[in-house]
Amino acid sequence: MPTIPIILDVDTGVDDALAILFAVAHPDIEVLGISCVAGNASLERVVENTLRVLDVAGAPAIPVAAGARRPLISPARSASHVHGEGGLGTVHLPPGERTPEPVNAIELMRRLITDSPRPVTLVALAPQTNLALLLRQYPDLAENIERIVFMGGSASTGNATAVAEFNVWHDPEAAAIVLDAGIPTFMYGLDVFNQVSVDREVAAALEAGDSAYGRVVGALLANRVARSESGSAEYSGLIGDAGALCALVDPEALATRLLPVRVELTGYGRGQTIVDQRRRVGEDIVHGTAGTWEIAEVALDVDAPRYVRLFLDTLGLSAPG
Repeated sequence: MPTIPIILDVDTGVDDALAILFAVAHPDIEVLGISCVAGNASLERVVENTLRVLDVAGAPAIPVAAGARRPLISPARSASHVHGEGGLGTVHLPPGERTPEPVNAIELMRRLITDSPRPVTLVALAPQTNLALLLRQYPDLAENIERIVFMGGSASTGNATAVAEFNVWHDPEAAAIVLDAGIPTFMYGLDVFNQVSVDREVAAALEAGDSAYGRVVGALLANRVARSESGSAEYSGLIGDAGALCALVDPEALATRLLPVRVELTGYGRGQTIVDQRRRVGEDIVHGTAGTWEIAEVALDVDAPRYVRLFLDTLGLSAPG
C-alpha cells in the first residue's frame, strides 16, 4: 500500500496529541506538515503543544505553522473545561528545540499542496477556519487535494450543544465553506468518535509502565474526561481524533453512507451538522423548500475494539497482559 500524504490541521488538544502520535507512527501515513488553529487552546499553546508532541513521537522534521487565532465570525471560545488551560490536561511535556515555520499556516498548506507530486489528503481535527481560508483564497488547489477528512459534526446528538459538535460549532461558517468546496469529504463525527475507548485498566497500566512514551499515552488517555449528567468527571479513555486517522488506514472497520449534509448557521441549532438519512423523498424536497445540501461520506458506526487494537499496535503499546 503506498503511503498517504496528509496535512494535519490541529488545535492540540489531548486527543489531537494522540492523533499526531498515531499519524507519525503509522507506516502508511506521510505527514507533510501540520497547521495549527485556535480551538481547544489558544493558538500559541496549540503550536507549542504540537511541537512538544512531535518530540515525544520522535518525529522527523515536520513543518508546523500557526494559522487562525479565532473563527471567521464568532469570538474565540475556550475548551479548557475538557483540555485544561494548557490544552494537554495534566500532562506536562518539556520544551524542545523545534520551532514553527516563519510563514502562516495558510501559506504552508498552499506550498505543500502545490509541491506534492501526489494529491494530498487534508485531515482536519479542529475548527476548520484554516481550511476555509485556504480554499477561499486558493480555490485552484482543489485539483491536488484527494479529499478532506474531518473530525467533527454528528448525525445524532452534539456535545458543545444538544445538537452541535464542538469543532463545527466553534466555526460553523468555516465548516460550511469547506463542505461546499467541491472536494470529496469524509465526516468522522461523534457517532463513531464516542465509541472508540481504551479500557481504563489498560490506560492505567500504560501510565504506570516503564516506557516514558507509554506513560505519556496513558496519561493522555486518562485525561479524556466526559461530563456526566451530575456534572462529575468520568473516565472515558477515548482515542478521539486519532480515530479519524484510523479511518484513513482501515476504512473497512467503519459503516459509512454517502448522505446529504448541511451546517446550520442560525438559532440554537447553529453549528449542527444536519445529516439527511431518510430513505424516501420528503415533502421539503417535493415542494422545493429543502435548500442546498452537500454530499459527504458519513461514518455512522465503527468496530471499536478493532480501532483500539490498531491504535495501540501502531504506537507499539499493545494492551498489557
